[in-house]
Amino acid sequence: MKILNLYAGIGGNRTLWGDEHEITAIEINSDIASEYKYKFPNDEVIQTDSHQFLLHNYQNYDFIWSSPPCPSHSRLCYSQKEKRYAEMSLYQQIILLKSWFKGKYAIENVVPYYDYLIQPSIMIGRHPYWTNFKVEQLEVKNIDVSRSTKEELSEYLGIPIPRINGALLLRNSVEPNVGKHILDCALKSIENNNSIQCTLL
Repeated sequence: MKILNLYAGIGGNRTLWGDEHEITAIEINSDIASEYKYKFPNDEVIQTDSHQFLLHNYQNYDFIWSSPPCPSHSRLCYSQKEKRYAEMSLYQQIILLKSWFKGKYAIENVVPYYDYLIQPSIMIGRHPYWTNFKVEQLEVKNIDVSRSTKEELSEYLGIPIPRINGALLLRNSVEPNVGKHILDCALKSIENNNSIQCTLL
């Protein structure tokens, strides 16, 4: 299966996906992209803007994972003196994929400080997900990510401490078991759809 992993970071979500898929990771930061490539040498890593890459390439993949920037949506905005516009790439991507994409997608973000403009499909742990397939609920252990040390985060996630910006990159990582669970649900949905089509034929 061809997978597009947007805003890839150090690949927390991708950690347990194995090597049987053809994975393209998009990460704009060169240092972080290098860290990802070090961890996953078999993946194609492209250093570019995820939002624009999605717009021009979404039709080339079977499954798309996206984790658009979350700071402008986070409830931490309440503590910031200087206010700013919420970054709308999250909802732009949901609308684009829901309207035009023929494959399966999962978009991850944070619980916003405002009412959802589009209701998420499911909440897993601290994060809402927008998907076009059924995702079974999964219980995850929640820890205080903002106050945890990089050693505690590494142990919690089961991810080695990155060579650069360890604590920050680990805080921004999706739990590997959640990433695997959602991909497994997408694969199950594809398998069910194929079975139905074969029955109809």
